[in-house]
Amino acid sequence: MSMGIISNFLNKEQSFINDTKEYIKSAYKEDDRPWVVGYSGGKDSTVVVQLVFEALDELPKDELHKKVYVISSDTLVETPLIINSINQTLRRIQDEALIRKLPIETHKVKPLMSQSFWVSIIGKGYPSPNQQFRWCTDRLKIDPANQFVKDKVSTFGEVTMVLGVREDESATRGNSIRSHTVDGKTFMKHSTLSNAFVYAPIRHFTLDDVWDYLLNYPSPWGDDNHELHQLYQDSNSGECPLVIDKSTKESAGSCGNSRFGCWVCTVVNEDKALNGFIQSGHDWMKPLLDFRNWLASIRDIRSKRMKYRRNGQIYFNELKTEIKDGVLKVLITKKGSRQKAWIPVSDYTEVQETNLKNYVEQHNIDLSSGEDLNILVTNTEQTLDGQTIKRYSQLGLGPYTLDTRKEILIKLLETQRDLRHPDDPNFELIRTEELKEIRKLWFAHGDWEDQLPQLFQDIMGYSLDWEIDDRPLFDKEQISDLELLAEQYKVDMNTIKKLVSIEKDFSGYKVRRGLMDEIGKTLKQDYLHL
Repeated sequence: MSMGIISNFLNKEQSFINDTKEYIKSAYKEDDRPWVVGYSGGKDSTVVVQLVFEALDELPKDELHKKVYVISSDTLVETPLIINSINQTLRRIQDEALIRKLPIETHKVKPLMSQSFWVSIIGKGYPSPNQQFRWCTDRLKIDPANQFVKDKVSTFGEVTMVLGVREDESATRGNSIRSHTVDGKTFMKHSTLSNAFVYAPIRHFTLDDVWDYLLNYPSPWGDDNHELHQLYQDSNSGECPLVIDKSTKESAGSCGNSRFGCWVCTVVNEDKALNGFIQSGHDWMKPLLDFRNWLASIRDIRSKRMKYRRNGQIYFNELKTEIKDGVLKVLITKKGSRQKAWIPVSDYTEVQETNLKNYVEQHNIDLSSGEDLNILVTNTEQTLDGQTIKRYSQLGLGPYTLDTRKEILIKLLETQRDLRHPDDPNFELIRTEELKEIRKLWFAHGDWEDQLPQLFQDIMGYSLDWEIDDRPLFDKEQISDLELLAEQYKVDMNTIKKLVSIEKDFSGYKVRRGLMDEIGKTLKQDYLHL
């Protein structure tokens, strides 16, 4: 390649970048709406933050008339090396902005403690996320970012979100951007947040444009963009965007193949991110991968799950049937959700759906336990030509049982205890605030023996500052007496525990508004009225 061609190429690239910065300056000056810039630590969001930073730095100081908030989402289960890098970058951006007198503020947004990943799984019993039930994105990413935006809307009236989305990322993403765009308009209306707009300054960038810019224009706050490039080269992974819109959640895809996602992502079959780190020499992360793989493997084991939903609702999963080798068989999910097997109907006890309540009572079955009932629920229906068809179902699975939640916490704490983070000796996989929230939830779900503080001390070798108000209400003998009375009078012990927990939550209030509603919900749960 001749020097002339290289010079033309560089001039063309410089012109493209300068034009982009001029568009950003023009967009910034167009109105008084403050900007919220999403930063995930990946290449696209880095380009946006760097371009915005440089554009503002080139503007006269008297034209810097509004705030720019750079926000990053910390799900509390971020890949360890990445969250350290993001924290460092946010600090550097803030420090450099102060030096240059730019109206830029950096913030990290986190989920509410009651919505965190571990509180949801270990406290409430949510099954680990999968493609069909990906509850994590809303709670850990979308809601915290949206709450930040809503707070700014309440202060300023309107706000603009500046995002590193590109049309050539994928066909789905391109269509999504174009569908929200009005010709001639700089800003798109946010599809779910009122008084919020979206601005995508690099929507027309190609992948080559992104890397050409990052590798030829040094970071104004001192990061090394070549390190970021190396991070992508070390694996075949992409980045996990800062998702701020439920309507684009699906097009954003899973971040389990990404260097910038959650270390415990169970949505994907294989976690390429953690594998990539380990293969790159970060062997200390192997226990994280082992734990993640184990958590994914237990998701659909029937003995790990309750047989009704969190609201007490019973549901049935109809099974496929086929005659194989002259034997009527049903297709059963085995162990993990991706393993299925044909099992003879004769291996199970058949129970008519209308007789299920009697069967449960006669056999003293606790639907909240992990007991494998080994039953097929049947019902029959007649076709138009008078034929009788028998349908086979299994009781649908609900949250993890309390025993399984304890098992998950024990393995998580053991992993945390044995982990050797090279740069952070105090690195935590689960936070103290989460443990305290989980303790309260366990009590509400029937752990009257208050096992969590002792369990923590046994594994970690020290105790936390537990709340005295959360001590158990009853000792073991009293609990045993209650269980005997419940059995004698055929009253569901789990219901008694929930009612006592509700009464405890409302005690001390002069006006106990909502108490009767909570009691009513508990007494109306499906599993009590099969």
